Amino acid sequence: MGLATDAMIMAAKLSLPFLLASLVVGLGVSIFQSVTSIQEVTLTFVPKVGAMALVLLLGGHWMLTSLVTYTQQLFGQAAHLVGT
Repeated sequence: MGLATDAMIMAAKLSLPFLLASLVVGLGVSIFQSVTSIQEVTLTFVPKVGAMALVLLLGGHWMLTSLVTYTQQLFGQAAHLVGT
């Protein structure tokens, strides 16, 4: 159970910056669309892609380091998990 919990926590930690950036940009574009009465469906695509690129640029090193550290810990515990 602990292994599955740790994996879900790691997935949440790594996806949270992307989800928050997408939420904020989507909300901003939605407010902009309602104020200006521009109802273009594809208008949210470019700002969200830009926000995702910015999140990856700013937090990519931390995300990769966290994932590598978790994987190394997982492989370090492999013998213990198998029961040897």
